[in-house]
Amino acid sequence: MTPSVPRLNRLLAIMKKLRAAVGSRRRKQASSQERREKHGLSNSQTKPFLPDGLTRQQEEVVLQASVSPYHLFRDTAEVTVFRESLLSWYDREKRDLPWRRRAEGEVDLDRRAYAVWVSEVMLQQTQVATVIDYYTRWMQKWPTLQDLASASLEEVNQLWAGLGYYSRGRRLQEGARKVVEELGGHVPGTAETLQRLLPGVGRYTAGAIASIAFGQVTGVVDGNVIRVLCRVRGIGADPSSTLVSQQLWSLAQQLVDPARPGDFNQAAMELGATVCTPQHPLCSQCPVQSLCRARQRVEWEQLVASQSLPGSPDVEECALNTGQCRLCAPPTQPWDQTLGVANFPRKASRRPPREECSATCVLEQPKALGGARILLVQRPKSGLLAGLWEFPSVTVDPSGEHQRKALLQELQNWAGPLPATRLQHFGQVVHTFSHIKLTYQVYGLALEGQVPVTVTPPGARWLTREEFHTAAVSTAMKKVFRVYEGQQPGTYKSHKRSQVSTPSSRKKPSPGQQVLDSFFRPHSPTDVSKLNSVAQ
Repeated sequence: MTPSVPRLNRLLAIMKKLRAAVGSRRRKQASSQERREKHGLSNSQTKPFLPDGLTRQQEEVVLQASVSPYHLFRDTAEVTVFRESLLSWYDREKRDLPWRRRAEGEVDLDRRAYAVWVSEVMLQQTQVATVIDYYTRWMQKWPTLQDLASASLEEVNQLWAGLGYYSRGRRLQEGARKVVEELGGHVPGTAETLQRLLPGVGRYTAGAIASIAFGQVTGVVDGNVIRVLCRVRGIGADPSSTLVSQQLWSLAQQLVDPARPGDFNQAAMELGATVCTPQHPLCSQCPVQSLCRARQRVEWEQLVASQSLPGSPDVEECALNTGQCRLCAPPTQPWDQTLGVANFPRKASRRPPREECSATCVLEQPKALGGARILLVQRPKSGLLAGLWEFPSVTVDPSGEHQRKALLQELQNWAGPLPATRLQHFGQVVHTFSHIKLTYQVYGLALEGQVPVTVTPPGARWLTREEFHTAAVSTAMKKVFRVYEGQQPGTYKSHKRSQVSTPSSRKKPSPGQQVLDSFFRPHSPTDVSKLNSVAQ
């Protein structure tokens, strides 16, 4: 269809503005390149160029004009094939998940939105298999927004314990309270208002709630969708860059089915989670493989490798693929034949987590009235693991200097004078959070007597072992406690997921094994157990 004269004039004006700005940009290119090289920046790390004064819609027009058709869909017929193929596959193959059942069977829009909201927050950075049990228990305890809004943060943290990224639970409750107290109990019905009004709701979560619960025709882009779109359209540039991110959101919006937006978005995510996986994707089971640029590239590379190409190949390529296309992989990243379609998307470089060290102590009263009790203290209300409970801990130097002295002082701040000679070192736990690799040096100290040494100050609790296992404590603290339990006669229990190995829990080896162990055992001043594991 021929564009109207006013629209054509607007497009020409935009392109004229772009050409003028590009001329200015070229004059600055030499010095700009010199600065990038000086600071070690590649072209892919710089922001995409856009002239000043353009609206978001005009920016999209300019970006589209600079993108090769190779990375786009040719026409509406191709888009229709993609939609129909994906939805047909989803109807046959979708997994039976509790949040899908609840959303599909709920007629009340606010309850449906709440069910989707909880699942989307829990699924951030967490596997489906892990979320199922947490989601089921959450919805049983707080089936409505009003129920969650009336809960305490302590209860929320307690149920969330072990799921990781604990600020998610806190923000979810904050959002529920805002809906109940300020929005009349009604969840905002569009992606824009969801993102603007609710704490912790970003662009993806807002789009998921709006499309699945309210039927808004809006696309979503998460890790699974990024992988699918990058492979289908052969996008090899860094997906975290501004230009590529904008292009992916544009593609998602173009593809979303207007009749079934929620199902389509779930289908795209389902495809990425079960078929178009990060490694070893099941291309033969993919419903859109005929439209996949990555698959076409694999077949082309295989033909080239076998030297079976007669003459010039009839394979579509990026028209700008001369090192200038901002959506293609940079020349510094050549095709890896062993990866196949997993060459897409490009893996973004990540900074390694910073390393920290903490000394922590399980302070226990074995003979307390009513059974043995251990001391827990509450973390600050903000920051890492905000509001959760932990064993008394102090940040220490990795070298270990003054570690015992600093920890003993912290213990005495909570429990009064303590016998320093009974403070024992049991081992260590290495727990990796999203941005911190934290090594806990695990200590233990057993007190005599049947009553606490001093009155328990605010922010501290003496709990039984059973109460500890149901308290709002992090996975790291549970690992710490397993190290401590492993050193206590008659208390160590086997945990399938635990890799703790302590001297008191090992069987006595045979004489021959003792000789081998003696030969291979490294010489160290102390024989301590070590636990090296990664956070879920």
